[in-house]
Amino acid sequence: MRHIVSPEKAYSKWKEREAVFVDCRFMLGQPQSGADAYVTEHIPGAFYLDLEQDLSAPKREDGAGGRHPLPDLDLLADKLSRIGIARGRCVVAYDDQGGAMASRLWWLLAYMGHDEAYVLDGGFAAWKQAGYPTARGAEEPPAVAAARFVPQVRADWLVTAEDIAARRERIETGRVVLLDSREESRYRGLAEPIDKVAGHIPGARHSFWKANLDAEGRYRPLKEQMKRFEPLQGAEEIIVYCGSGVTACPNVLALREVGFTNVKLYAGSWSDWISDASRPVALGDK
Repeated sequence: MRHIVSPEKAYSKWKEREAVFVDCRFMLGQPQSGADAYVTEHIPGAFYLDLEQDLSAPKREDGAGGRHPLPDLDLLADKLSRIGIARGRCVVAYDDQGGAMASRLWWLLAYMGHDEAYVLDGGFAAWKQAGYPTARGAEEPPAVAAARFVPQVRADWLVTAEDIAARRERIETGRVVLLDSREESRYRGLAEPIDKVAGHIPGARHSFWKANLDAEGRYRPLKEQMKRFEPLQGAEEIIVYCGSGVTACPNVLALREVGFTNVKLYAGSWSDWISDASRPVALGDK
């Protein structure tokens, strides 16, 4: 796998000090839980980046941009520089949420032109299960060499609601695939525990992001993933979304792992889509 790293390989990088480790743990609805978990126990030397404080911009009152708008890239670049991330520096991101939060950092780094980024397969739990070292408390991570992260944005990795509207005909004919990463009940509009409107973007197909994982919370082998995504072969473009642009990232990661190069993220996702009441909404399988 290209951007999913096993605990064994991650440990080798940690032992040889070949990577910057970033703890991305976060629980929706419990914004302090990730930082608390980091203080309780983390990979020694890892830095903590918070989904809402570091990897997202503040929400707008009108809802535009969604619940987790993309962060200001200059501000994020400054934060990355301060923890030693620069061109060519390896980054290993981890969480305990099936890779959802870690994949958000992976996507942001890739979007900003940084290819040496990886998601720890199985997260912090797999690291501990392997018996690798952990640290406790709020001690400062070791000093890092001065670095300057310079974004080289890949604009074609990102689409907006307007882009999706402009692709309406191609979505209807299947030339462009719109992939909804949320639970099936939310996709069908049977339940909506978070956003104000239930349903999905018309023409979207469904692929729950957790289907990427096996019973142990590890990413499925490449052959299994390739079989899962086989129906998407031949699409001109695959646009992935979720509720707020976070749990879509594991699907983007999985698709790129198996060789799809035409994968894009609708970062605002469903919460952005419904911020404009004029945009259409579908229910069930429509």
